[in-house]
Amino acid sequence: MRIFVIGAGKIGQTIVRNASKEGHDLTVIDNNAKIVNQLIDSYDVMGIIGNGASLEIQKAAGVQGADLVIAVTSSDEINLLACLLAHKLGASDTIARVRNPQYSKQLQFMKDDLGLSMSINPEYEAAKAIARNLALPSALNVEYFANGKMELVEMRIEPHSALNGLTLSELSTKFKISLLVCAVVRGEEVIIPVGNFTLQENDKIYIAATKQNLFKFFQKTKKIDKMHSILMVGGGRIAYYFCELTKKSKYHIKLIESKHETCKFLSENFSHIEIIEADGTDQATLESEGIENIDAFLALTGVDEENIIISMLAQKRKAKKIITKVNNSNLHSMMETIGMASVFSPQDIIANQILSYIRAKANKRGSNVKTLYKLVNQKVEALEFNVKTKGKYVGIPLKDLKLKPNLLIVGIIRGNEVIIPNGNTIIQIEDSVIIITTDSYLEDLAQIIG
Repeated sequence: MRIFVIGAGKIGQTIVRNASKEGHDLTVIDNNAKIVNQLIDSYDVMGIIGNGASLEIQKAAGVQGADLVIAVTSSDEINLLACLLAHKLGASDTIARVRNPQYSKQLQFMKDDLGLSMSINPEYEAAKAIARNLALPSALNVEYFANGKMELVEMRIEPHSALNGLTLSELSTKFKISLLVCAVVRGEEVIIPVGNFTLQENDKIYIAATKQNLFKFFQKTKKIDKMHSILMVGGGRIAYYFCELTKKSKYHIKLIESKHETCKFLSENFSHIEIIEADGTDQATLESEGIENIDAFLALTGVDEENIIISMLAQKRKAKKIITKVNNSNLHSMMETIGMASVFSPQDIIANQILSYIRAKANKRGSNVKTLYKLVNQKVEALEFNVKTKGKYVGIPLKDLKLKPNLLIVGIIRGNEVIIPNGNTIIQIEDSVIIITTDSYLEDLAQIIG
């Protein structure tokens, strides 16, 4: 596919890094010559230096023949204008990054006129990810499939855990809960396990199940810590959207922000949040606001280093749940080595959504990628496919399908029913099928056959 990325900031670079590995014809447009040249040198992409919202620049770049134009500059207005121009020039599909809450509310009304195929809001998606994590606090991270019908949670097997030493087949027998351990990280090794696999202390495991069954599982395996008190540092857009999402919650939330105007804006819009105007990176401030007795601590400033340092303090003060925003994906593995695994990157969340869209658009066959998540530092993919037409995998028991190695079918959604599959399960037309694999770049469900 011919894909144009307008804006070479953090999100644009993340999209280029991921999409360039999949063989697409990529062109990057940005005013910053240094960054454009760096991307040209690092990846197999074309580069245009200039304003992506300029008609002349788009014509010169060849946008009129584009399959997809993705506008992700720091300006909502430039992104919307760039997509409008690309649509008028004949680009098949356009995606715009729109962060302003007021624009977001109007987009549905404007979408057709602008020719937008999709709008993305990194901060809103990040806020939703935080809310998911807090709803199941015993998990390190939580992802949703099939509109929330199935969840994929990440957890670590702690010392003295009831899971330590169990094989996967024993786990099913012992707990009598319908779930599937679909990936295990042991040291540097990533494993797609089978029934005789034995779990060990310090394994990081990924479990697929419904929300109800996951809650039962955590009740039986470890103490469920409900979240009551939340301390947030940083009053930017992620905090704004999180405050919106928690308006009807029973959380007691404090938010520390140093900018007076931001504090005033938040206090005027959210009566359920206690706003503290102070330096949230100051240890004395954090301790005076009760960091030692907090259930959940959210580090949401715009500076990675600040978020890491205050998260380390929260960890030292025994906060039950710590969620840290880190824009630099390279820092994620370092965070894990110091015991903080609930780390998220807004641009990675959005890059996954766009990559899902690209794969679905690139596929011309009967099943499309609906959802995609990159796990374990990009080493594992979790994908959701819609089955549209009959293929060689439809109507045949899974035990009779010769699946590719390092690939597991972890769930099938059939209407409102969630099926954790076994060897006798069959795939039907109109199913949603969820796959875990270490083999990247699956575009179609037919590719699971070895």
